[in-house]
Amino acid sequence: MYDVIVVGARVAGSATALQLARAGHRVLVIDRAAFPSDTLSTHLIHQPGIAALARWGLLDELRATGCPPLENVVYEVDGIRLEGCGRGADGQRAAYAPRRHILDPLLAEAAARAGAEMRLSSRVTGLLRDDTGRVVGVEGTHAGAPFRERARLVVGADGMRSTVADLTGAPITLQHPRLTCAYYSYWQGVPADLELYEAPDRWVAAVATHEATLVLTYFPQARFEEIRADAEHHHLRQVQATAPALYDRLRGATRVERLRGTGDQQNFFRQASGPGWALVGDAGHHKDSITARGISDAFLQAELLARHVGGRLDGDPALLDQALDAYGKDRDGALQPGYEATLAVARLDEQHPSRLAMLRAIRQDAELTSIYFDMVAGTATIGDLYTPKLLALL
Repeated sequence: MYDVIVVGARVAGSATALQLARAGHRVLVIDRAAFPSDTLSTHLIHQPGIAALARWGLLDELRATGCPPLENVVYEVDGIRLEGCGRGADGQRAAYAPRRHILDPLLAEAAARAGAEMRLSSRVTGLLRDDTGRVVGVEGTHAGAPFRERARLVVGADGMRSTVADLTGAPITLQHPRLTCAYYSYWQGVPADLELYEAPDRWVAAVATHEATLVLTYFPQARFEEIRADAEHHHLRQVQATAPALYDRLRGATRVERLRGTGDQQNFFRQASGPGWALVGDAGHHKDSITARGISDAFLQAELLARHVGGRLDGDPALLDQALDAYGKDRDGALQPGYEATLAVARLDEQHPSRLAMLRAIRQDAELTSIYFDMVAGTATIGDLYTPKLLALL
């Protein structure tokens, strides 16, 4: 009998298991993957996520992998260029963009050191329920053999197409149409920190990662069939049209991996919990990757869930359900602003003259530029930006 079974061992699942195992709970983590392995991901971690890694004592481990700090941000739109760094979160001003085949094992190994049992190359095929319908465990297969394990809480951390969400029937509580499709490639010999380039119907980013630079292109969802028919051509043409200086750097560099992409950029919230179960990470909430909030949001949810259910896993199930309900309310409140901001960016609309005027004013002042980049990282809002200084410049 486990206290918690976490289905999914990547960033959301291992982070959740780490928090719960450190709190003294008996935790089993199940994932169909074997590590190290990659997954479709932009893998930028904004400063709130980096602050979480620092709290967990894992930031130095991440740095030791050779992942470069992103201490300078460039943003260009309509001839306006902002450059600088946000004020950060909890003293962390740099972002990082680790490869997932490095980050995911790092978190999983930390969870295992904390006492969580890791069962990789396993598949969950069903949920166990008691006479009241409450979820009390999982069943599945490992190395071809069936297994059944019981727990007071089952956590689905198994991604946007979550098996646990499907098996619980977790309803979607808020949903918006897909807005973009995205493609990315890795290049050696392309110096970069974090670069963002925006134009109507176009978005390009370059991010330094392990021994390479990640180059991303975003297109309107309506063009997905056209783009996927010749993604290599459209990917490079997008960079050339939107970020010509970056394109010039690519011309003298080497692409080191195949082009990856997706048109399945879903935008939704699912119900966060029910009797004996909860969802964290993309399983419960997913939004377009254009703002790269997914990993930081997964860390936030892991801490939220652990905070709410701590001390409630060995007593009255009704008290646990109250804690799970509170977790869902706090999750929605914390993630709603970022969801709305992401939808606004992902629409790839033509820039309104008033916004361009605001950006021209911001670029005149280093402090305002830092606040703007805090908005990019999710640590500030538009209300924080409209200071008397900005109003005077406008």
